[in-house]
Amino acid sequence: MTFGAPIPGTPVFDGDAAVKGYALNKMCFSFNAKENRDAFLQNEEAYCDKYRLSDEQKQAIKSRNVLQLIAAGGNVYYLAKFAGIFGLNVQDIGAQQTGMSIDDFKAYLVSQGK
Repeated sequence: MTFGAPIPGTPVFDGDAAVKGYALNKMCFSFNAKENRDAFLQNEEAYCDKYRLSDEQKQAIKSRNVLQLIAAGGNVYYLAKFAGIFGLNVQDIGAQQTGMSIDDFKAYLVSQGK
């Protein structure tokens, strides 16, 4: 089922993306627990290996690039758990996704509410 024209540059999180991103999203979900966030920060590579991330997913994690994480099957709701480890919020993620500075993205959001 399609709900209108696709938005350029916006990947759809469908069944294929869910399968591709299962390990990545499972790992990001684990960050709900502080001890898991701490374990990740102590040894990021070992933590990624524990969840059997693909090379693409590991590289996206290392780069901290949301668009790469989404392309690697990441779901933005789970990726928010990952971003939170580094003090990033949803607006920071939105700015990165759109290629805007955080201030420009916040101004854009305000302009859309008028």
